[in-house]
Amino acid sequence: MEKKKLIVDFDDTIVYSIFLSRVNKFLKTNYSFDDFDNYYIDDIVPKDKSEKFYSSFCDDDPYGEIKIIDGAVESLEKLSKEYEIYICSGCVMRVAKYSAKLFAYKYDFLIKYFPFLNPRNFIFTNAKDVVCGDVMIDDLLSNLKGNYKKKILFTSYHNKNISKDELDKLGVVRASSWEEVCRILL
Repeated sequence: MEKKKLIVDFDDTIVYSIFLSRVNKFLKTNYSFDDFDNYYIDDIVPKDKSEKFYSSFCDDDPYGEIKIIDGAVESLEKLSKEYEIYICSGCVMRVAKYSAKLFAYKYDFLIKYFPFLNPRNFIFTNAKDVVCGDVMIDDLLSNLKGNYKKKILFTSYHNKNISKDELDKLGVVRASSWEEVCRILL
């Protein structure tokens, strides 16, 4: 029997945002996730400094300092027994010419911490609406517009105020932890 296809976002779904620490480092600030309700934390970088910010963003591996969301590894390993898992992650930053290193950093991170996943199932695209599957898990509501049988919004700093009524209208369920994801899917 063929496994169902589970499409899983990476940033803010498997790992916490790398932009917060990079913005704080660049601006010499001490913001926390509570300071933001917009997905694009990097919006606070002044426009005249954005080129320098994105250039410095990938000078060293930003995923070397990032924290995996509790339960992500164990849950994805458990889910991989029932689903064909595809990691679908955007890698093109706003100043695209600095994005190439990000592909390699994400790939290396996934290989290191998720060795049970098939690297041929890593999809790096910002156009997630062209990816097809049975289930999609993402933290960005706009990425859940595709034709999926089940759509799961993973709770993050920028989507916590989206109401259940709004999600119901869109056919989206919310999961606030990987334990919850497993309850929904297994």
